Amino acid sequence: MKKEYDFSKGKRGQVVKQKGKTRITIYLDNDVIEKFRERSDAAGFGYQTMINEALREYLSEKKEHVTATAIRQVIREELERVAHN
Repeated sequence: MKKEYDFSKGKRGQVVKQKGKTRITIYLDNDVIEKFRERSDAAGFGYQTMINEALREYLSEKKEHVTATAIRQVIREELERVAHN
């Protein structure tokens, strides 16, 4: 064993990084975690995997926000349609 080690080129973090995953700390309500644990036990895989899948599903849904501009456009189109009938 050396008396002194040179850590000047050392890097913080995991020795072996997981590909495509990042460890984070997040606060979730206890009841939410418990529900995911119950469901994951029934499904046979980890609750963190299930939370990740739920987040991925939520992000994949196209949720368009209704704006005042969009409402005005729909009203113009409908008024034009009614005027021509």
